[in-house]
Amino acid sequence: MSLFKSASTVSLLTLASRITGLIRDVLMTSVFGVSAMTDAFYVAFRIPNLFRRVFGEGAFSQAFVPVLAATKTQQGDAGAKALVDHVGTLLTWLLVLFCVAGVVGAPLMVWAMASGLQRNPESFESAVLMTRWMFPYIGFMSLVALAGGILNTWRRFAVPAAAPVLLNVALILSIVLGAPWFRRMGIEPIYAQCAGVMVGGVLQLALQIPALRALGMMPRVGLGLRAIRTAWADPDTRRIARLMLPALIGVSVAQISLLINTQIASHLATGSVSWITNADRLMEFPTALLGVALGVVLMPQLSAARAAKDDARYSAMLDWGLRLVVLLSVPCALALLVFSRPLVAVLFHNGAFNEFHVQRTSLALMGYGVGLVGLVAVKVLAPGYYARHDTRTPMLIAVAVLLLTQLLNVVLVPILQHAALTLTIAIGAMVNATWLLVGLIRRGSYKPLPGWGRFLLQVLLATLVLGALLVWGDRHFDWIGLQAQRLLRIGLLAALVAGAALLYFTVLALVGVRLRSFVRH
Repeated sequence: MSLFKSASTVSLLTLASRITGLIRDVLMTSVFGVSAMTDAFYVAFRIPNLFRRVFGEGAFSQAFVPVLAATKTQQGDAGAKALVDHVGTLLTWLLVLFCVAGVVGAPLMVWAMASGLQRNPESFESAVLMTRWMFPYIGFMSLVALAGGILNTWRRFAVPAAAPVLLNVALILSIVLGAPWFRRMGIEPIYAQCAGVMVGGVLQLALQIPALRALGMMPRVGLGLRAIRTAWADPDTRRIARLMLPALIGVSVAQISLLINTQIASHLATGSVSWITNADRLMEFPTALLGVALGVVLMPQLSAARAAKDDARYSAMLDWGLRLVVLLSVPCALALLVFSRPLVAVLFHNGAFNEFHVQRTSLALMGYGVGLVGLVAVKVLAPGYYARHDTRTPMLIAVAVLLLTQLLNVVLVPILQHAALTLTIAIGAMVNATWLLVGLIRRGSYKPLPGWGRFLLQVLLATLVLGALLVWGDRHFDWIGLQAQRLLRIGLLAALVAGAALLYFTVLALVGVRLRSFVRH
């Protein structure tokens, strides 16, 4: 399967995940609105998600996948299976201990994440209780990351990419069915979301099992201290642990930045956490469809090319990925900047989510638009380092970017309030991506192929034409006034977005961009 087809498979399934996630969020805002309790839930849900991104999808995957791909290339399936068993044993026992510690330490984590919730004691206590309900979710999702790393290395991308849909389905059902039942039982309805999170975690892990068994790569978890000692004695397992340390610091830095921003938002106007969270959801559409999909596909392939010492293929894959990032993320970035209000209005302006919330969420979304290209590009550039078993350089860059982001917060938050928190993350992402790119070029790992200057001008021209249409659409229609005509508003948004996309690719074809070259790679 070509890189483009693999990336398309992941993107389509990720799109399904984001659509179901969007339905979930629309229902969430419509049923629960924006309040101290929704802020409490978002804080509680962000805590296990933060650790999931650090341990599961972050440091663990960055260290595990390159070593697994190299082991598979050099030692075959038998060597890879032994590594999978050892890693599965250590990871499972570590997760058991960590989940117990997380449930016990929930009050401290909620205070560290959003101490501003203490202004409303009921909200703070609810966040602690919901954190305890949902913290074991990290255990399921870290094992899902283990399974996903294995399947992606064998180029079985569909199952890991489809798994998040199950979480969204579980949360949708918890809103539609669980919340009314909780209300009848005299329980705060938003607690139904916690049950949905846990059910979603179980379903995602269960989905991986048949695919792993079909490959013969189902991890065998050892019991007892002897099994743990045997797993730790494996040199490849120790290498993963060594690579995880700088990767853990690097990924933690990014999550610490989000934690600090959430902490700051909890001290701003009530609803700030929810406004930023809703903007996150929309920003994650392009970052997941483009950046995550490309990163998932490229990581094992770059690692295999590196293990085979095929430097030309390694550089060519990076070049292809970066061109695709520019081709697709630049127009999306401009769309977030000039078309944020219609997007937020159509998707969230229902029920308890009023015009004021639309305006505040739109400002946060525009902040992300400034750095969308960087947010996506990092997902392609960082695997270029991880494939070479270099997790230290991205870590050092991430630390520097964290310091820059917080300095910008000191200056901008008093002026822009919650919108500054997304803007500073966007600026930091652009600096991060540029730094990573320059590093790859300087060390000779990536050698840009000819034609980049012309390609950038072609994309810029087509993006300006697309932007002109979206600016017209934003100003010509009363997106807030059309609230009662929901189907008309949805139809207008769909027509404008589809028309802008068609116009963009038409202009690209007219100025000489050969789109088929991306497919044939």
